[in-house]
Amino acid sequence: MLGLRLKLPLLAAATATALGTPTHAEQAPLNVLATVGMIADLAQNVAGDCAKVTSLLGAGSDPHTYRATAADVDRLAAADLILYVDTALEARLADVLARFSDRTPTLGLADATFGADELLEDPDEPGTLDPHLWMDVSRWARIAPVIAEAIAAARPDCAEDMVANVETLSAQMAALHAWVDEAIATIPEGNRMLVTAHDAFYYFADAYGLEASEAIEGISTESEASIADIRAVADFVIDHQVPAVFVETTINPRTIEALVAEVRARGHDVRIGGELFSDAMGDPGTPEGSYIGMIRANTVTITQALGGSLPDWPEALQGWTQEWRIAP
Repeated sequence: MLGLRLKLPLLAAATATALGTPTHAEQAPLNVLATVGMIADLAQNVAGDCAKVTSLLGAGSDPHTYRATAADVDRLAAADLILYVDTALEARLADVLARFSDRTPTLGLADATFGADELLEDPDEPGTLDPHLWMDVSRWARIAPVIAEAIAAARPDCAEDMVANVETLSAQMAALHAWVDEAIATIPEGNRMLVTAHDAFYYFADAYGLEASEAIEGISTESEASIADIRAVADFVIDHQVPAVFVETTINPRTIEALVAEVRARGHDVRIGGELFSDAMGDPGTPEGSYIGMIRANTVTITQALGGSLPDWPEALQGWTQEWRIAP
């Protein structure tokens, strides 16, 4: 499929070479700006040296509520290609993204990659997309050829290299997906209940067989949690004897701490099982600052806190662990 999608850019590359157009080794890397790190990491792996990919939002930033600064507008203006997930995620960036789309190639990856029937909806707002696609590795892998095609439109001579990069990345993502699935399957039945601060894990639950995913806040973090919300989730935790709940790196832990206090006051001993990466990856320069590392860290935290055990790390991802100098 990728080969078919990239036929025109490959043909353009041959034509450009014949006409003496500079090859990608002679051109400056394409300046690609992604809204979130989960896009930027994959895009850089796809592009190789044909593009320099950066992320508008850093570790700990919440894309649901983030507003563009003057410096962000300058970065958007300098970009050759802008990539985002969907305005259901980057809601407060929607206007500025629309403005720049008139002069800069701007791609919403959810819409460009998936049909409406392939995506989950916000259970509280039917018809509204749940944008947390990266929580299902098999779904998120499908953005790679779409990104390659977008870059090849500006750098057609890079298309052939990007086909190989996408194939390598696809193999890694398939191995990661299978590993997460195997890990979650070790959690005892009845314990496969994921309770978090906001509803960012429906795709994770759907892909990997969790029995339920409950949260105090909804799909978007723009709405504030109420006492009634906390009590409703406390009822769920007690009714299902959930052993652990989780905080998120982009959300103030107060709501989960309030949930734990409410549950304990009612006689059930629940604990905070650890910190999850939901709407942003970890700090740059750390394993969790990569997409594979983000998903790996979440899986380790969830599996161990809910009573499961970790399978062997896949052979296809040994290169990743060597790159980050960590034990597999």
